[in-house]
Amino acid sequence: MWIYEKKLQYPVRVDTCNPTLAAMIIEQFGGPDGELSAGIRYLTQRWTMPTNEGKATLTDIGTEELAHWEIIGTIVWKLVKDAPKEAIQGTPFETHYVNHGKSPFPHSAAGEAWTAAYIQSKADPIADLHEDMAAEEKARATYEYLIRVSDDPGVNETLGFLRQREIVHFQRFGETLQIVQEEINRKKYY
Repeated sequence: MWIYEKKLQYPVRVDTCNPTLAAMIIEQFGGPDGELSAGIRYLTQRWTMPTNEGKATLTDIGTEELAHWEIIGTIVWKLVKDAPKEAIQGTPFETHYVNHGKSPFPHSAAGEAWTAAYIQSKADPIADLHEDMAAEEKARATYEYLIRVSDDPGVNETLGFLRQREIVHFQRFGETLQIVQEEINRKKYY
C-alpha cells in the first residue's frame, strides 16, 4: 500500500523558456542512465536480495528514483510549456516536438526511446549491487554535465539536488553490498 502525497520531493523552479535545455535534460527522463531506468532496475532486483535490508534499500531507492523521474518530467515540461513553435524550430527539441508535442516522453537526448535493455537484473545480489553503484555514478556524472550546459539558475538548483541524491544512493548501495556480502559469506561457512 502506498500513500501518495501530491507534491514533488523537491520544488522545481524554472527561470527560462529553453527547448534546447529541455532536449538535453530529457536524457535523465528516458536515457539509459536516467531516473526511469534506475527506478525499474532497483524495483526489479529487490525480489532476489538475500536480506531484508537489501530488499528495503532497493525498494526505497527505486521508489525515490520514480519520484526523481517526475521531477525531471516537470523540468522538461516547464522549459517548453510556453515556448512558441518559433522557439522550438531549429533546436534539438524540434524532433521531440514533431513526435510528442511538448509532452515529456521517455527517450534519451539522442532521441532513442526508453527500452528495458537499459536495465539488468541478474538474480546475483553482488553483481546487481555493483551495477547499481555504477548506475548511480553514471547518473551523477550526467547531472554534472547537465549543470555545466544549463544557464537556468532554478534548473541548476534542482539538478544539484538530484546529483546529491545520486551520491547518497551510491553510499547506501555500498553499505548494502557489505551487508549482503557478509550474509553470503556467513551461509557458505555454516
